[in-house]
Amino acid sequence: MAIIGYARVSTHEQNLDVQLSALNKEGCDIIFQEKKSGKDIERVEMKKLLAYLREGDVVVVYKLDRLGRSLRDVLSLVERFVQQGIVLKSLTDNIDLSTAGGRFQLQVFAAFAELERNLIVERCTAGRLEAKKRGIKFGPKNQSAIWYKQ
Repeated sequence: MAIIGYARVSTHEQNLDVQLSALNKEGCDIIFQEKKSGKDIERVEMKKLLAYLREGDVVVVYKLDRLGRSLRDVLSLVERFVQQGIVLKSLTDNIDLSTAGGRFQLQVFAAFAELERNLIVERCTAGRLEAKKRGIKFGPKNQSAIWYKQ
């Protein structure tokens, strides 16, 4: 049995320090680290984690939404863990998947993670549309510009 950590942030500008500290304190034997959005289940380190797992292992995450931002993806991962005899532990969410209440709590938290992701997309889209109304053009005017005003 191994204790395996998985830490993820969405962008390269973010850091994993808080998650890594908590996972190390939990006694993880190995920690898979990823800097990629959770909206996509096709993540390199997630694939490595899934290939590494053996029956009886414990997967530890700092927070449930580190597994993914889609309810379907998180529940699919959890189902895979259960079928393989893998235990999932979420440090800040305090989830115990061996009980009906823990499984329900997982579904609620995963739904909130998906809602949060959808709200981020909506806010970003609204911000871009508003910026375009003000005449801001997106794309490179030169190599260093992300946006510019005409």
